[in-house]
Amino acid sequence: MSRTCSLLGAPVQTGASQPGCLMGPAALRTAGLEPTLSDLDWQVTDLGDLTIPAVSPRGHHNDAIHNLAETIAWIEVLEAAAFDAARAHDLPIFMGGDHSMSAGTVAGMARYAQGQGRPLFVLWLDAHPDLHSLETTTSGNLHGTPVNYFTGQPGNDAYPPLAATVPTQNICMMGIRSVDRAEHKLISEQGIEVHDMRAIDETGVLAPLKTFLEKVRAANGLLHVSFDVDFLEPGIAPAVGTTVPGGATFREAHLIMETLGDSGLVRSLDLVELNPFLDERGRTAKLLCDLTASLFGRRVLDRMTRSF
Repeated sequence: MSRTCSLLGAPVQTGASQPGCLMGPAALRTAGLEPTLSDLDWQVTDLGDLTIPAVSPRGHHNDAIHNLAETIAWIEVLEAAAFDAARAHDLPIFMGGDHSMSAGTVAGMARYAQGQGRPLFVLWLDAHPDLHSLETTTSGNLHGTPVNYFTGQPGNDAYPPLAATVPTQNICMMGIRSVDRAEHKLISEQGIEVHDMRAIDETGVLAPLKTFLEKVRAANGLLHVSFDVDFLEPGIAPAVGTTVPGGATFREAHLIMETLGDSGLVRSLDLVELNPFLDERGRTAKLLCDLTASLFGRRVLDRMTRSF
């Protein structure tokens, strides 16, 4: 029986400091994401791009914050759309758009998981933990707030109320290499599982990933993967406005995605922070399509299980 997935565009750029992410969904379509997945025997439905209504500016006592009203509108639209997509398809893909969109997609998936009586887990592949609240952000760029919000931390009263939160113990972050002081404090206080690039250099990606996947499986959980382009080494993925040197290599990224595909646990996927304006002949968009294909079952060889 054919498995189903959906593509849903979220052309969000109000959470980022540089324009261009609104072109991300179009770039992924142009790079051939739909036919790539269809060739892997997935039944693909493109749901088009979401939009938000016109909004009036909204202030906040943290004067650094900008585009708050637009971000709130995107969260509301994306939360509902993610919930509906999860009910209709086996594995929805949310194509961004900056990472503020995950405040909506993860919230919607958390509500869906709650309705199924199952916990939601989140694998956060990113150079940044995005753990600022509306109170602690100094840049005012709201793509740095989604994890703080969907885990139900204080300081986000201006954001929409959550139907369900994701416990911090259900989160695993990999590739982290840029952490602000307030984020570091929260990671320490909450005991959030973080594998920064030093840890990955020491242990590799496979051991911590397999341990986390076993945790998801033991809890009968649903897994949401949020993949930020800046998780990758900028030399292979230049199309992002928040580049941080020392990211995951081509081989590490494919190993992660193949392992996720093998697990059968992934229920939804974010592809975020793709800024085609900063790309080189579409190379980052093509790489994201290839990495997604690895999660969806593409292999160089089918590997037989051997007894020793």
